[in-house]
Amino acid sequence: MTLHEYLKSLDKAALDAFAGRCGTSAGQLKQVAYGNRRAGAALAVGIERESAGSVTCEQLRADIDWAYLRGSKAA
Repeated sequence: MTLHEYLKSLDKAALDAFAGRCGTSAGQLKQVAYGNRRAGAALAVGIERESAGSVTCEQLRADIDWAYLRGSKAA
């Protein structure tokens, strides 16, 4: 699932709560979802954690070697 799809599944209150748990604003999440801004590594981790893995760090930041950080082999 993409971040855009995930955010579309949330109503305004849930989106605001999700953003707060990720340590950012709903506006910032929308900017990332639409490709206008890049998620920082910490935000990518927060999004994956708070979406229960529905949106992964790899989807958000393919330029980071997440497999190394996770201690696993690259796919």
